[in-house]
Amino acid sequence: MSGPDQDPQQAVARADEELIDVRRGMFGVSGTGDTSGYGRLVREVTLPGSTSRPYGGYFDDVADRLAEALGRAGVEFDDAIEKVVVYRDELTLHVRRELLPQVAQRLRDEPELRFEMCLGVSGVHYPHEAGRELHAVYHLQSITHGRRVRLEVAAPDDDPHIPSLYAVYPTNDWHERETYDFFGIVFDGHPSLTRIEMPDDWQGHPQRKDYPLGGVPVEYKGARIPPPDERRGYN
Repeated sequence: MSGPDQDPQQAVARADEELIDVRRGMFGVSGTGDTSGYGRLVREVTLPGSTSRPYGGYFDDVADRLAEALGRAGVEFDDAIEKVVVYRDELTLHVRRELLPQVAQRLRDEPELRFEMCLGVSGVHYPHEAGRELHAVYHLQSITHGRRVRLEVAAPDDDPHIPSLYAVYPTNDWHERETYDFFGIVFDGHPSLTRIEMPDDWQGHPQRKDYPLGGVPVEYKGARIPPPDERRGYN
């Protein structure tokens, strides 16, 4: 969400984007598996780079107030925030994972920030972003000031741990469980991090990009429809 006086040109003034993958064909397939007609399509997969000042609208004020609040707690803004991104009229703070609870608490408690509501956490899987494959994204809302900000935290596949925000925003209870269930992100400090939709004995995390399609055959009007992983072989 942009501020009422945000300059759109400032909002898109970003540094170099981060290239994490190059996809070929409609589905990234090789050989003859792509029957879509887009076999020669080549598309770069990028993530927005850091945005330079001024960010526009209320975004600069949020960054300044957060820097002041963190400074009073003995934490440097640049140590806690890996990068600031303004993209599609949204402000995203990429937070160093071990400092996530401190950043969230300052955003909640600082009178001039007062992001008192967390709308939940979602998982994202970027299998080609080496060392940062798993992301957790939090949307915060300030009812007091009518503002929004996104927090994004990254963790590697081989160490999928991110501190829980349950103690700061208790409404994250089920959201963190769902993100753990579907992506395998372990929220350290959560009071009961168990699966919430899949059975307790389920193997794997179904919304990861590397999760097999799998499935069971379906009977429909006398026909047997094979499961997705048997309908077409891609690689």
